[in-house]
Amino acid sequence: MKQLLLLCSLFLLLSCDSGKSLAELCKENPQICHEFGKDSWCKRERVDVALARIALKTQKQDLQKYHLLVAYEGYVGCMSLASQIQHIKLKEKTTLRKNNLLKAKAQLAELSAQTLTSKHPHLLYYHWSRELNKKSLQQFIQLEGSSELENAISQYHLASYYSKKDINKTLALLFHALELHQPKEKLIPEVLQTLATIFTNKDKPKQAYIWLKIYQLVVNNNSNQVEFTLQQLAKSHSLNVDFLDEVAKSTLDKIEQGEFKAPKY
Repeated sequence: MKQLLLLCSLFLLLSCDSGKSLAELCKENPQICHEFGKDSWCKRERVDVALARIALKTQKQDLQKYHLLVAYEGYVGCMSLASQIQHIKLKEKTTLRKNNLLKAKAQLAELSAQTLTSKHPHLLYYHWSRELNKKSLQQFIQLEGSSELENAISQYHLASYYSKKDINKTLALLFHALELHQPKEKLIPEVLQTLATIFTNKDKPKQAYIWLKIYQLVVNNNSNQVEFTLQQLAKSHSLNVDFLDEVAKSTLDKIEQGEFKAPKY
């Protein structure tokens, strides 16, 4: 889910700007698209890395470097599991996956080192959240209230920082992240998930149900766990599911249209 936070719009951005399909982009960038040996596992994560690298090649900015860091993280996480699978008849598959994993880890470490001194808000947060870099955290927090953090991702990052310090402030930041959402952008699922968790902990089942339902709609998540939680909330608190489902859909429409306003809480 983490790589979805920033990478789900990469293909749309690249294809809209260039009018080219993924196949066409890869035909022009074969070395990038074939960075890793071809394998049936982690296809989505491999595509994420390729698109992020093409974006960085096109726009050599710190924002694109952040996207690529997150993409490599997603691939490493997926391939770490895949590389543990042993093929009895096709041992070269196991070797390929281990080599892909080592290459991705090396690229991730190199890019992380290259961006350590960056002042971009996303990278400052990255180096604190991943490496507990206190200097990066200090520089990130100093930007609070500035125009540089007036975007959905940075508001979510701020909310993550304050989540164990000030719940009401965390709520305000999460709602502001939704207020800053622009039409045609991809929503950050973790914002919705966190809202559902907070309202559950605050013993506000209606709000918890609504935000969890929105999360389910956004990620198209029909997993047993999410559905079970929704059903338990409804059953335990005698909720009017039909009404709350409509509220969730209406709220999601407003967010996607850039018309959402933070509610009272």
